[in-house]
Amino acid sequence: MKYLLFLIGSLLLFSCKETQTEKMSRLVSEWSGKEIVYPANMQFTVLGQDTNFLPKSEYTIISYVDSIGCTSCKLQLPRWTDFIAQLDSINSVSTSVSFFMHPKDKKEMACILRRANFTHPVCIDETDAFNKLNHFPSEMEFQTFLLDKDNKVVAIGNPVHNPKVKELYLKIILGDKAPSKKVQNQTAVACSNTQIDMGKFDWHQEQKTTFTLTNTGSSPLVVIDISTSCGCTTVDYGKEPVRPGDSTTLIVHYKADHPEHFDKTITVYCNAETSPIKLRIAGNAE
Repeated sequence: MKYLLFLIGSLLLFSCKETQTEKMSRLVSEWSGKEIVYPANMQFTVLGQDTNFLPKSEYTIISYVDSIGCTSCKLQLPRWTDFIAQLDSINSVSTSVSFFMHPKDKKEMACILRRANFTHPVCIDETDAFNKLNHFPSEMEFQTFLLDKDNKVVAIGNPVHNPKVKELYLKIILGDKAPSKKVQNQTAVACSNTQIDMGKFDWHQEQKTTFTLTNTGSSPLVVIDISTSCGCTTVDYGKEPVRPGDSTTLIVHYKADHPEHFDKTITVYCNAETSPIKLRIAGNAE
């Protein structure tokens, strides 16, 4: 129960609409303690090769990806690779990660996995059997779950999209061994521009732009994490605290998978009173 309350509180921090916070609270309450049911015939693959992987350990993280919207945006495979590597470094607790994907195009999904060199087991669920058994929420951020050894939900939320959820997952998995985070003093941030139009360009060419954050408060500014709405967008940023009056530059890279008009969101989590800070890039990759 204490973890449930912690998660509700964490999620409320990132919501500005009352109706949305109510929805979040309801979903967390509904899914806490619920048993996840697996299809009778599951076939996992790694880069197209069948594997005998079974999602069974002390803790299991399952992530379901449906066929709605941009698949690569939902997957965020590089961030999952980093998070799984972090979990693998925790030798004292057995934790497995399972991916169930119901793609519109199986070949496209295979291409995305190969391009990212994603070497973790994936179940390509063409009939959407897993979702039909469990009736997952339609919201992407609530289609990932942390399960105990009895396949019951102990936390809900996507750890690669929300650093507070990641912190919660590690807190549950590690228990008292979880690293304690220092409480950062709040500061204020000014951003000269929160939206950038990158114009028209050849979709084969990677594009780069920058955002500048200025610490206008009285305490050091610390960028805790940055997430993007699509795997085609990555951000380089400094990890060192920014002194009052100084600025830090976020270097944003965009590499289109195909010709498209795009409008991507970059979410900056920091110790500012206005965190998270939402930035946007848009343009036409032709």
